[in-house]
Amino acid sequence: MTTVAQKRGRAARGSNKHSVLEVPHLTVSERVARGRSARAKVPRSRHGAFEPSPARSDPIELLELQAKSRVPELVPIRYGRMLVSPFTFYRGAAMIMAQDLSATPRSGLNVQCCGDAHLSNFGVFASPERQLVFDLNDFDETLPGPWEWDIKRLAVSMLIGARDNGFRAKDQDRVVLETVEAYRTAMAGFAGMSNLKVWYARLDIDQFLREYGPQFKRRMVARTEKTLAKARTKDSMAAFSKLTEDIDGHPRIVDQSPLIVPIDQLPDVERDQILEALHELLGRYRDTLQFDRRVLLEQLELVDFARKVVGVGSVGTRAWIALLLGRDTGDPLFLQMKEAEESVLEEFLGPSEFANHGERVVTGQRLMQASSDIFLGWVHVDEGTDGRARDFYGRQLKDWKGSAEVEQMVPKAMAAYGRLCGWTLARAHARSGDRIAIAAYLGNGNSFDRALVRFAHAYADQYEQDYKELSAAVEAGRITAETGL
Repeated sequence: MTTVAQKRGRAARGSNKHSVLEVPHLTVSERVARGRSARAKVPRSRHGAFEPSPARSDPIELLELQAKSRVPELVPIRYGRMLVSPFTFYRGAAMIMAQDLSATPRSGLNVQCCGDAHLSNFGVFASPERQLVFDLNDFDETLPGPWEWDIKRLAVSMLIGARDNGFRAKDQDRVVLETVEAYRTAMAGFAGMSNLKVWYARLDIDQFLREYGPQFKRRMVARTEKTLAKARTKDSMAAFSKLTEDIDGHPRIVDQSPLIVPIDQLPDVERDQILEALHELLGRYRDTLQFDRRVLLEQLELVDFARKVVGVGSVGTRAWIALLLGRDTGDPLFLQMKEAEESVLEEFLGPSEFANHGERVVTGQRLMQASSDIFLGWVHVDEGTDGRARDFYGRQLKDWKGSAEVEQMVPKAMAAYGRLCGWTLARAHARSGDRIAIAAYLGNGNSFDRALVRFAHAYADQYEQDYKELSAAVEAGRITAETGL
């Protein structure tokens, strides 16, 4: 495995990794020919097959391998969250799928991959212009790689979600087909656009509802509007009301162990000492921000810090929340500093060009998102609370964030959601890859769409078996799971 020092040395010397995402300066017809040539070498129908490799690793061993670098007392919570359903297992098992995808066909056309593009990693949040936008929202695994890997992970997640909801087989297939079709047709649309038009494209939720809302039943639109209204209430002020209490006239983050643990409740940690270290940490994080955002951050005072459990697959990685105040307690900001480890894709695609994995995440996010958090930044810690060097990235904890309630969806709603995800993923890929070649590879027919339905079924069957293996491992006492958290 590449050491941090080796990565830093490579980054200082320069890296040939930049060539991975270069779009060749060819004519449009030459780029179309490039995509068709890739199709001739790797027919679209080949993407429909999945057979587990005879050398496929034990999925539980892969999860245990990831656990070695995580907070030991939090790992059982991760397993407990993954046990809730096959879908939550899928959410937490990006490493397993990365290994499986490495043996599948690829066209040779690369993009900036999300690396974990399942349906729950899309959602709404506020743009800097204070508009509600829909986009990808998780980039912990981002890395340049095959565009096929992202769309396959999305397609399988749609099928598993449909199965979990008890949809009929016909409706399950329709959800996947419409998701992939949206990706394919959107890529064709982006192939015909200018570079700047692609770069400015984004999905404004209010505008989308105005244009397309009349096509859906009023009940579905009303439920969507209710979800969006709820998302707009999820900001730092709401988090302040929920997560803090007044102690001797000072706001402090409430102890909600083990999910939220204030710094003075952590073992072997002296509050004043760690606050001083955290001031230094925030100072170095601030230096990675755009200059105007640095000025804004300097106007805020750090008043408290806590460890927080986040997500499903991320549980056990070190995640901190920082409470900062502006003019008074009515002007709070919560920042989240989340540990960034090596992407699960790196073992199969090579190491990131970035020495700091926090920078890898932030750079990938800015490249794939149409609009990003103004507080996106990163930092390296030479000696964390456990004495080890670690990378982190920072962002706002709450900023109008909202996600779909998948378990509440009916088939038509999930198909509509899949179309949004498919369009959004195509837009993200079109920003970094050769969109014209990819569109030419996909073509105008539904050959690729139908292939991914077959792939999704084969792979979902495998994941349900993996899920059963996790359950068996817990029952046998091989691993410990803590449920209900």
